[in-house]
Amino acid sequence: MKIPFTDLGGEGSTLCFLHANGYPPECYLPLLNALKPQHRVLAMHQRPLWPNAKPEEVSDWHPLSADFLRFLDEQGLERVSVLGHSMGGIAALRAALQQPERFRALILLDPVLFPPGFILLWNLVRLIGLGYALHPLIPAAQKRRRTFDDLDRPFNAYRQRPTFRYMNDDALWAYLRGITQPNGESGYTLRYSPEWETRIYYTSVWRDFDLWRGLPKLKLATLVLRGAETDTFLPLTAWLVRRFNPRIQMQTLAHTTHLLPLEAPAQVADYILCFLDRFAHQATE
Repeated sequence: MKIPFTDLGGEGSTLCFLHANGYPPECYLPLLNALKPQHRVLAMHQRPLWPNAKPEEVSDWHPLSADFLRFLDEQGLERVSVLGHSMGGIAALRAALQQPERFRALILLDPVLFPPGFILLWNLVRLIGLGYALHPLIPAAQKRRRTFDDLDRPFNAYRQRPTFRYMNDDALWAYLRGITQPNGESGYTLRYSPEWETRIYYTSVWRDFDLWRGLPKLKLATLVLRGAETDTFLPLTAWLVRRFNPRIQMQTLAHTTHLLPLEAPAQVADYILCFLDRFAHQATE
C-alpha cells in the first residue's frame, strides 16, 4: 500500500506537511490554504490514519520518520521543505537528521521535544509500568467520544473549553470537520481512533536521545515556532536547542499554546512564508 496523502495544490516549490497526534491534515486547512499561493502543499497521512494499521505495531516514534522518507520515495520528491506540528515535527526532524540531503528547509511547530532529564524520567515511569497511568493526556484520549449525531452540538461544547480559547470559530469548525467524517447513516465518526491516539502518547519521547545527539550537526535551514503558553516545547527546551545549535531560528508567538497552527494560522503562515522566501534568496546569492 502506498502511503495516503492529501494534495492541497498550490503554486511553487513543494512543502510537505506532517500533522499532530489526533489532528488529521484537514484540521489545518486555514494554515495550509494560506501557504498555497507560494507553495504546492502535500499533507501526508501518518500511520494512525492508514486503513488497517495496528497501534501495537508501533513501540516508539522512529517508524513515523521512516514512513515519511518512504513517502518521499514513493512520490519521487527530493529537496523539499517540510513543515511538522507536534508529533509531525519530531517525525520531520528525525528524518532530516537521518537524510539531510533530501530537504531544503525544516519548519517545526511546537514539536514534542523534551529535555534529556525529562526523557530519563519518562523511561523510569515506563520501566515501572506506570506509563498509561501517569501520562497526562492518555485518560482523556481513552475516553474520546467516537460518534456524533451532528456537529453543531460538539462545536458549541468545544467553544466553551479552555483548550480552544484562542481558536476563532472558523478554526474550530476546521478542527471539528477535520477530526470527523460522515458515517454513511445520519451522523459522524471520529477519524482518528482513541486506541491510536493513546498508543502514540505512550510511545513518545522515550527514544529521543538521538535527537539531542543530532541537533548540533543539523545544518539545514530550520525554524521553530512555539506557543508562548505551550505545555510542550518548554522554555528549557528552547534554551537547550539554542545552546545545542545556535543556527536554528526560533520565534515565540504570544497568545498561543501547543495548538498555535490552529490558533493563529495567518500569523504562522506569515512566519513560514517569510522564512522560506528569505532562505530561497540566500540560496541563490
